[in-house]
Amino acid sequence: MANPPAPPAGTPIHFVVKWDGRNIPGISKVSGLRRKTEVVEHRGGGDPSLNRRSPGKTEYQPITLKRPRGEDKEFERWANKVWTLGAGLGSEASLKDFRKDLLIELRDGAGRVLMAFRVYRCWPSEYVALDNLDADDKSVAMEILVLEHEGWERDPSVR
Repeated sequence: MANPPAPPAGTPIHFVVKWDGRNIPGISKVSGLRRKTEVVEHRGGGDPSLNRRSPGKTEYQPITLKRPRGEDKEFERWANKVWTLGAGLGSEASLKDFRKDLLIELRDGAGRVLMAFRVYRCWPSEYVALDNLDADDKSVAMEILVLEHEGWERDPSVR
């Protein structure tokens, strides 16, 4: 099956975030799909007057997922695998299954997948159950999950 053509500039793009084989509902913002490679400077043995640059260690920035607070408890469940207050000494964390792979799909208005990114061995480093409650503000209560991970790549099977 051929991939759909790229949408014209300005076309609305939607996204879906999945883990454990299911779509996670309501996510309105994904940020941080970013990596940075350190630059290592060194001198060539035969040319002491010129510095050479080579790639060093690559670091992946945390990914932040944000959504309006709703009935789905998937953010909270995952965060509780890393730490649960009052779970009993030694059982606060569930380190056997706290890492998950993530799939982020960009879709066009018709729901066709335009591109996808796989994010590996994610785990929650920060969970915000209710963000910035203000009785005078008309905004919706938001839930935030910050994920550390060990890298990402574009899914070559899509486009």
